[in-house]
Amino acid sequence: MQDILFMRRALELAALGRGTASPNPLVGCVIVHRGRIIGEGWHQKYGGPHAEVNAVAGVADKSLLPESTAYVTLEPCSHFGKTPPCADLLIAHQFRRVVVCNIDSNPLVGGKGVEKLKAAGIEVETGLLEEEGKVLNRRFFTTIEKNRPYVILKWAQTADGFIAREDFSSRWISNAEARRLVHRWRAEEDAVLVGTGTALCDNPRLNVRDWTGNDPVRIVIDRFLRLPAGLHLFDQTQTTLCYNLLQEEAREYVQFIRLENPAEFLPDLLADLHWRKIGSVIVEGGTAVLQAFIDGGLWDEARVFRSPVTFGRGIAAPRLKDAGPAGKHEIGDNLLWMYHRA
Repeated sequence: MQDILFMRRALELAALGRGTASPNPLVGCVIVHRGRIIGEGWHQKYGGPHAEVNAVAGVADKSLLPESTAYVTLEPCSHFGKTPPCADLLIAHQFRRVVVCNIDSNPLVGGKGVEKLKAAGIEVETGLLEEEGKVLNRRFFTTIEKNRPYVILKWAQTADGFIAREDFSSRWISNAEARRLVHRWRAEEDAVLVGTGTALCDNPRLNVRDWTGNDPVRIVIDRFLRLPAGLHLFDQTQTTLCYNLLQEEAREYVQFIRLENPAEFLPDLLADLHWRKIGSVIVEGGTAVLQAFIDGGLWDEARVFRSPVTFGRGIAAPRLKDAGPAGKHEIGDNLLWMYHRA
């Protein structure tokens, strides 16, 4: 029972790295000596110290470590990346025991960290709260196992099933509280994507305004380069990737990326994002783009706001398929329905 309590605390700590640790996984570490937490840490920023390093640094009396247990949400790394191997750190401090939530599916690690710890005489247990760990790091595991970013679909629809009016305008279907939540989501993910129609009709900024956090990379699909240069997307305030079929050009903050196969446009786009180490993307519209991701089976999670507003006529909302319900939440007078791809 104590093991579960301490691992759950490690998972809570790991979640604090959302929005800053990517493309690395979310990792938390709790160090316990005789039932008492003596050190905590999480991976706070990509390129910075890992969770184990921060946790060990927080221990005031390092002489207690050989009698301590480290609870780590992901297998300690055994390879040199931007930082030294965390398995070596735990071995150097002669930890008595290490409890691991998830084995790393990265082929650079893939059990090697656990093997290294065991070879040094450390007692290792794995798989504690494994499913909770997989949910927490679903973005990381998707990038490793599917070679593409984790894809979140997001839209707001009226009570009568429309995503926009007939003139394609959509303001405001969702309420202020829901829109603030969307800004929080943007701060937690690597990128946000829209299609040509949404870029033209809404002229979105796709940044973080109603929350504190980093702006995501902006992605726009503009197959035939119809979008005017004066849109907010091209205002040079944050990184923007424009995927198209005609032009390859890199500017200071805007990059035009030409994809060669129209029939594989979305898979090739996701493959390119994976190559750029973008681990997650929110697709915010419009209907045609959202439906293309749905029909191609290129999504992992959907977040749909349902508003009491009615339009009577308009642009129909996307139709999910192969979807399993993952929860429902009241956001003021809106209902947020969550789905995962079955």
